[in-house]
This record gives sequence, structure tokens and C-alpha cells, in this order.
Amino acid sequence: MSCVTTDSRNCPEGSLFFALKGENFNGNAYAAKALEQGAAYAVIDEPAYALNNRFILVENTLKALQQLAREHRIALGKPIIGITGTNGKTTTKELTAAVLSEKYNVHYTKGNLNNHIGVPLTLLQMTDKHDIGIIEMGASHPGDIKELVEIACPNAGIITNVGKAHLQGFGSFEGVMKTKGELYDYIRMHQGFIFRNIDNPYLREMAGDLPVHTYSLLDNAAEVSGKVLDCTGFLSMELHVEGQTFTLQTHLVGAYNAENVLAAACIGNTFGLTSAQIKCAIEGYVPQNNRSMLVKSSHNTIVVDAYNANPTSMKAAIENFAQMHMNNQTLILGDMLELGEQSEEEHKKIVELLVQYHFTDVYLVGKEFAATASSFCHFSDVNALAQYLKEHPLKERYVLLKGSRGIKLEQLQDYL
Repeated sequence: MSCVTTDSRNCPEGSLFFALKGENFNGNAYAAKALEQGAAYAVIDEPAYALNNRFILVENTLKALQQLAREHRIALGKPIIGITGTNGKTTTKELTAAVLSEKYNVHYTKGNLNNHIGVPLTLLQMTDKHDIGIIEMGASHPGDIKELVEIACPNAGIITNVGKAHLQGFGSFEGVMKTKGELYDYIRMHQGFIFRNIDNPYLREMAGDLPVHTYSLLDNAAEVSGKVLDCTGFLSMELHVEGQTFTLQTHLVGAYNAENVLAAACIGNTFGLTSAQIKCAIEGYVPQNNRSMLVKSSHNTIVVDAYNANPTSMKAAIENFAQMHMNNQTLILGDMLELGEQSEEEHKKIVELLVQYHFTDVYLVGKEFAATASSFCHFSDVNALAQYLKEHPLKERYVLLKGSRGIKLEQLQDYL
């Protein structure tokens, strides 16, 4: 097979099509089209669509896809690093891939393909030509990480942190810890090792006596440590790696990214990269995914961190923005979604934080922030704010864009 696909519109010659199902679609209905488009075979799970021997009938196409990915991963026998966490996992993945690529042929999760479909598809794209894999694993419900590690079979793992996110699915912070900890559980059962921020007491408790490579912003005894030199614009840091000290000038915004930088440096050091290679890779990485981006328009300077938001990351972004001590600061904040019963309380805490830091030029977007009844400007959705900005343009402002992906704050860049 040339490749695996789940999109009947994109079936390279000789590919294997898996007919997945969703709430609003049934891939079985497109299996014949996939064969016409170039697929060699179509894997289906409804007998009515099995027209000839090019249709492979299975009990469940999703399970078949996951099982194939697991067998493919085991057959390759390459090292796999699993990455999860409440915040920072995608940036850590991207930085780690950049670092390891200085020495190895690295295959890693593209975009946000970190769920029960994205993980197997990512694994099935890995070949003998790759030296190492980096698999990002997301979770919004108990058991999600357990399902993904059973597919990816990681040899090593990192939990960037644990915080308040997807509380509607997890039920509580303890539920978050238990689910993220399923990565540690798998590593423990299969004699692997982890990378851990030793500053984080929750991770220390969860890790127990697992074999570990360490990084820290507070403890120079860690294998990799460092400190923030400046975060008024792009983040700059000093790093200490196995007795060597060097500075880094990143293209990332926010002191909260320091942990992600240290994590990537720790993984790189463990896999034999030199300090020079680590420095080169991290300084060369430029984010392109609406995460920690600094964008200069003709009118304003914009910190774009609008890919996702939860109470932990929102608080970190606001605190970092306050520490920049820039003139003419404006905050545009969107709702933090999927917080369930704790949503109103967590949004009120964010409003209180804004008051604590004496921010005055604030625009809040979404119904969750509306329920806080704050005195800040509020808009029902991004379109309403966009119309307002057309009529009342911001100029010479330093703007923070932060909100959950569903709020779509990134669309406001054209009006800033």
C-alpha cells in the first residue's frame, strides 16, 4: 500500500481507504468513490457496501485502523516519545521535533492530529526511513490517554503539566491528573523513561520512582536548567545543559514558554544532541499555528495565542502580558470552553485577575464572559467585535489575543 487515507477525495494510487463514521457522515457510503479515486482497497464495516473483493469487511473500521497502526508501530521498532499535558504539549512537540531533527530523521504529529484518529494516522505515516517518532496525545475524557498509548506504545514520555481544562469531560482537576497520568502508567508497565519538570509537585507525585531525565527553572541540579532573561518581546533565556551555559533568543512570546523550551532541550540532550545543535534548532523555530506568535501589523503589535484556552493558560498569558510593562496594552479575550459546571467561577476569576493587574482596555468575547457581568466591554461573538473594530479601529496598541479555538479570535487580525 502506498499510504492510508480516510478521505475519499484524497486517495493516492494504491492507497488503503478506511471508511470511518461520524455524527454526520458514514464513510462506508464513500468507499466505492475512494476506489474510483485510486485506492487499491477500501476497509468497511457495513456488509451492504461490500461490492467485490476490493472491499475489506471488518467489524469496526476505527478499531481496525487503530490495530493496524499499533502493529505497524511495533513492526518498525523505532523509539517513540509520547507527549501530553494540559498546556504546552503542541509547542513542546514542535520544539522537540526541531531539536531532534538536527541529528535524526524525525516523524511527528502534524497540526493537532492528536486524538483516537489522528494518532493512528500519524503512526501509519512513519516509515523505515525515520529514526524516531514524536506523538502528541490529547484528551478530553477519562481513559483517552490510555487508549492512545495502547496504540502508540511509547518508549518515553513527557507530561508538560496538568491544569484545569476540559473539566466538562473530566469532571475535576483530579480527573485531569488521572487521565494524563495514564501515559506514566504505560511507561511504568513497559520499562520506559520520562522527562519531567522537577519544579511541578503534581508531576512529581504522579511519576513516583519512574526513570527520569529532568529539567527545571528553579533547580540547577536538573540535567537541563535555565532562567528567563527577557520576555518583553520574544522570549530570551539562559540555559545550562550538562555543565555548558548558553543563551537563546527564541521566536516565542511569553515566559510561560520557558518550560517548553527546557523540555525540548532536555529531550535533545538525552538523545545525544550538542548544546550548539539545541541552540540552533530552538532559535530557528518560528511558530505558525496561532500559538505564542508575535505579529506586527501596520497599526499594532499583536500577541496571537488564540489556538486554545483554559484557566491555567489564560492566567499565564495575562500574567505574562502584565509583566511586559508595555504602554497602550489591549486585551481581547475569548471564552474558555468545555469547563462544565465550573465555567462561571473560572471566568469570574479571570475577570478578577484583570482587575488585579489594573487593565482597563479589555474586550471580552462570548457568552461565558457575559455571565460575569463585568464592567469591561463585551461582545457576543467575534463578528460583533470585528464590526466594532471596523468602526473604532485600534492603533499603536500592544494587543493580546487569547481564547478557545471555538471563539475564532484569530479572525480579528485583519481588523488590528
